[in-house]
Amino acid sequence: MNILKLLDKLSDDQFFSTEATRLQTITKISSFGKKAAVAAVPLGLGTLLSTPAKAAETETSGSSSFLKSTLTDALQLALVLEYLENEYYAIGLSTAGLIPNSDRTVFMQIAKHESAHVTFLKSTLTSLGVTPGAKPTFDFTANGSFTPFTNYNQFLVLAQAFEDTGVRAYKGQAGNVMSNKTVLQAALQIHSVEARHASQVRRMRANKGWIELANGGNMPAATNAVYNGEDNTNQAGYNTAAAFGAAAGSASFDEILTGSDAQTIASLFIV
Repeated sequence: MNILKLLDKLSDDQFFSTEATRLQTITKISSFGKKAAVAAVPLGLGTLLSTPAKAAETETSGSSSFLKSTLTDALQLALVLEYLENEYYAIGLSTAGLIPNSDRTVFMQIAKHESAHVTFLKSTLTSLGVTPGAKPTFDFTANGSFTPFTNYNQFLVLAQAFEDTGVRAYKGQAGNVMSNKTVLQAALQIHSVEARHASQVRRMRANKGWIELANGGNMPAATNAVYNGEDNTNQAGYNTAAAFGAAAGSASFDEILTGSDAQTIASLFIV
């Protein structure tokens, strides 16, 4: 069972929306965690050892070390971003009165997905012989710039920024995980789910589901780094603005974030 099949199986709203005691809810969450871990094993352990990352070990030690480092560095970066999202939604959902009842089911589902992503990435890093990075200590106020857990509008603003960052960051790391087809496939699976999260949250803020130009859509200046470059209308020498206009031309292609740019954005929320 791969990640997407697991998420589809467990994405029934009844998982969280039914009335239940605290003990019953904890039992359900525990059960989900076990299933997520099991689902991660075939990708994280069973097939990785027969993929190109394994084959690379037969090459020169320097080349093999570089390939493995590039792959695992990309996974470690993804893990930091998933840690960030996972904790953000967990705190939001546990903050009484923050998220309206009409929106809670959405964030409960997103939170389950982020938890599964964390489990998978940790399992995959371990299977590659690398210790997963520890979860950082997060400051979601960004040193006082935001108040997401007392202001729902700001909670949505940061949710959009985090999801849009994740989508661009996963694309930016695609070239660094191509040495292992299994990991590449899993990264693409996660990327598409993160894109759906981003579109959902953007629409909850009355924005379009896609990004136009470089403002991200009704976002504060503090989030500009998330959207830098999104106004690009030159794709492989093709001027998309000439044919479709700047807004549609830029929105037709979502830009990447480099690893360093993604790290810089995440570091704003790490103590």
